[in-house]
Amino acid sequence: MKQADLIWMNGELIPWEDAKVHVLTHGLHYGTGVFEGVRCYDTQLGPAVFRHQDHIERLFRSAHLYYMPVPFERETIRQATLELVARNGLRACYIRPIVYRGYGQMGLNPLEAPIEVSIAAWEWGAYLGEAGKRDGIRAKVSSWRRISPDSLIPASKASGQYLNSVLAKIESQKSGYEEAILLDEHGNVCEGTGENIYIVRDGEILTPPTNASILDGISRRSVIRIARDLGYRVIERNLARSELYLADEVFLTGTAAELTPVREIDDHPIGAGEPGPVTRHVQQVFDDALHGRDERYHAWLDPVPVGASAPS
Repeated sequence: MKQADLIWMNGELIPWEDAKVHVLTHGLHYGTGVFEGVRCYDTQLGPAVFRHQDHIERLFRSAHLYYMPVPFERETIRQATLELVARNGLRACYIRPIVYRGYGQMGLNPLEAPIEVSIAAWEWGAYLGEAGKRDGIRAKVSSWRRISPDSLIPASKASGQYLNSVLAKIESQKSGYEEAILLDEHGNVCEGTGENIYIVRDGEILTPPTNASILDGISRRSVIRIARDLGYRVIERNLARSELYLADEVFLTGTAAELTPVREIDDHPIGAGEPGPVTRHVQQVFDDALHGRDERYHAWLDPVPVGASAPS
């Protein structure tokens, strides 16, 4: 990890190396935290955070679902993030706001544990690699099933829930693949370890619906909007595992991964074994939207204030 200068913790900007928590922090022991993955891009409008308000809103919804009232207003979090990016002198970066139960209460009743909020930002390239974005990746259907809504809350981006993704990720890596694809409790295609998934058949784009134990991805919403603007039919429905192997194209989206094609699943080449034309078309316009090159999507960008782009 390439560290920056400052991290925002509970209303203050402090040096990166001083951003520490107590060993008895509740979230460390029980996973009682929620977070977001956000990106700032060096756009034609200057550094700008992509769909910033949407990420903040989802952070607050996730916290609400786990009985964690955030002790700051949404606009405070927004302004703190913009200031953090500026004061760190970053033009393009990954941003990680996290709300978690802190030190002061142990045991499974967390309600008396204080709620802490931190925001970090640092330079971080595409999660599955630039080569993966260009050439596509190899994926494996995991033996681990995606968490069920009968047990946890898939719609919340909660820290502890990601042990599910960690197990699937390790399994895929140890088997020689770049990513895992999880099925839900019914055996339907769900998502990657940190990405939503799509297949292309006969020029149509199909993706699991939001009630299929997936995270309602902000990149997902963006790509669906872009694909429809480009004239593609996007269908949200359950997908059988076999449909992955029979697809003409498969791709993944997520804030960290951006839009990454999948060229092979379980040693089955997808289509011609390389990123297909629909994937490339949507990927190009999505990339233009991220970097401010397409005026149709400028409203998705939250510019970092001019004149505050260097550490003080």
